[in-house]
Amino acid sequence: MFRRRRRAEPQAEAVTEQEPQAPARDTGPWDSEEPHPKRDRVDLGGLLMPVGEGFEVQLNVSGDQVMGAVVLVEGSAMQIHAFAAPKRSGVWDEVRAELATGVADAGGSTEERDGPFGVELAGKVPVEGQESQAVRYVGIDGPRWFLRAVISGQAADDPAAAEPLEEVVRDIVVVRGDEPMAPKEAIALRLPADARQAAEQHAAENDRPGLNPLERGPEISETR
Repeated sequence: MFRRRRRAEPQAEAVTEQEPQAPARDTGPWDSEEPHPKRDRVDLGGLLMPVGEGFEVQLNVSGDQVMGAVVLVEGSAMQIHAFAAPKRSGVWDEVRAELATGVADAGGSTEERDGPFGVELAGKVPVEGQESQAVRYVGIDGPRWFLRAVISGQAADDPAAAEPLEEVVRDIVVVRGDEPMAPKEAIALRLPADARQAAEQHAAENDRPGLNPLERGPEISETR
């Protein structure tokens, strides 16, 4: 009896050790703490954005803050933002309802539909001086973070045109960090190291020590 119990104990421990391991997945977006494919990505602090042939990554900046990233592919664009989320629940259901209300208040319309990442919003947004613009709102709940993508241009209506942008989403790595954050608080982004260095060098060469490296807007890009 004694020997049987001793042999059983290591088996119970082995099962316990395996429980925290996340199930294997084929695609992202990825959390920085989980295994993910290694490839060329732009380090934006809270996001590691993949770069590849045929598309360009730019930054949305406001004052001295990086607010989000934009991926451009031919006639399409995708805005990417990352936010904190509660540990035990996602926020996409709530955010989706807020987006639908906001678009309706602006005179547009939305409808829910199933997409490659789950339920998303397909919308028509009024644009000043133009006909309404088609957009797709995609949301993905991750571990303590939420990723939002807004797709416009040809990719909003054309599945073939959307495929390269969707592949970008599948390869994004979110770096949430351990600091406490309120739900839906934006995860901080920053300029890549080489872009910061170039801005500082430009300021020094032009004898302008007060130059804000972000003041010229979303011009930092990676093109492959």
